[in-house]
Amino acid sequence: MGIITMVKNIKQIHDKEVLFIKIGKFYYCYGRDSYIISYFFDYKLNFVENTYSCGFPSQSLSKVLSKLESCKISYLIADRKDNYEIDTHENFKNLNNYEKYYKKAKEEIGLKIRIEKIRKYLLKTMDSRIL
Repeated sequence: MGIITMVKNIKQIHDKEVLFIKIGKFYYCYGRDSYIISYFFDYKLNFVENTYSCGFPSQSLSKVLSKLESCKISYLIADRKDNYEIDTHENFKNLNNYEKYYKKAKEEIGLKIRIEKIRKYLLKTMDSRIL
């Protein structure tokens, strides 16, 4: 079973929690979760199998989890080598701010994506005029 399929299956149950998948020495998140992580840490978003993803090295995990905990965003960690079994789960229940930060992140990242498209268009237009 592919990683995206596993993420979707886990997110059906834990839809308001950031899901990290440990793959080797990196942690990855997908879809809505990647927006939140990219928003806080300015990690690059990649488009993989029709969804956004972002990743970071394992030595950054404590910094990432500390930020999520200070913002009261629930999260869980699964390890691919352990058949995606949940290793860590922090649930803030009614205090969970997942939706609040997702909305902020989506708005800001949406603007960044639009600005980048405009920048690329302008560069392309300038290049065609020079030639």
